[in-house]
Amino acid sequence: MTRVEVKKTYKLYVGGAFPRSESGRSYAVSDARGQFLANASLASRKDARDAVVAARKAQPGWAGATAYNRGQVLYRVAEVMESRRTQFVEETRAAEGVTPARAAALVDAAIDRWVWYAGWSDKYPQVLGGLNPVAGPFFDISLPEPTGVVAALAPQGSSLLGLVSVVAPIIVTGNTAVVLASRERPVPAITLAESLATSDVPGGVVNLLTGDPAEMAPWLASHRDVNAIDLTGVAGTAIDWAELERAAADNLKRVRRPRLSQDGPTEPDWSANLGLDRLTAFVETKTVWHPKGR
Repeated sequence: MTRVEVKKTYKLYVGGAFPRSESGRSYAVSDARGQFLANASLASRKDARDAVVAARKAQPGWAGATAYNRGQVLYRVAEVMESRRTQFVEETRAAEGVTPARAAALVDAAIDRWVWYAGWSDKYPQVLGGLNPVAGPFFDISLPEPTGVVAALAPQGSSLLGLVSVVAPIIVTGNTAVVLASRERPVPAITLAESLATSDVPGGVVNLLTGDPAEMAPWLASHRDVNAIDLTGVAGTAIDWAELERAAADNLKRVRRPRLSQDGPTEPDWSANLGLDRLTAFVETKTVWHPKGR
């Protein structure tokens, strides 16, 4: 008897579960050579709204976890990614059209970057905060706090390394994320969502949507329960990032602009050392005054 291969259904990742789009829509994903690869869910605005609700529900608990705990949870994600390294390499190779050796290098860099950000979970408050000198009998202490719910447009070109470089710094500080994956290269992102689901990341901390950024991005930018938005992923699309920035300004969001060149938005060099720039983009500084006493 000839065995029938079990075809995988690529779904969304919302609230720790894997629902299909409420619209029932899907779209064909091709590899770098134009060959059919998979069908992915085409998320709707209702799916985006559900993702924001899930992210808001999860945010207080995730922000309230100790920095040590968040670091351990994120390190566990890297462990799961390492165990699925072969799958990530094959999916990255197919998505980006690179050689197996190059795909392996990109996957290794993505796992290492996830570990690097996990290691900052209990260190960034000391770097970004401190005891401020004041002329009076007071302690004046500044500490970074998470912004809240962050929407992110993942890079269109870098299917895994760029995605990790966008998502990890958002959540390590206690934010929750609603992420729109690359439209043309969503498969490694879905596998990352499966790694999150099979680790210790609470449901709703990361919510991943697949579909058309031109449909989803304006909705996320204008959503009044989204506190910040990362526009990195507009590079390589026809989306006017300035329009998204104006939509975000309607209710006072933090906006991380895309990297700009003379030709418009471009993706950063994800293999370069990114520093703490992405981590600091979505934290607020809280200053507390307290009397010293006698």
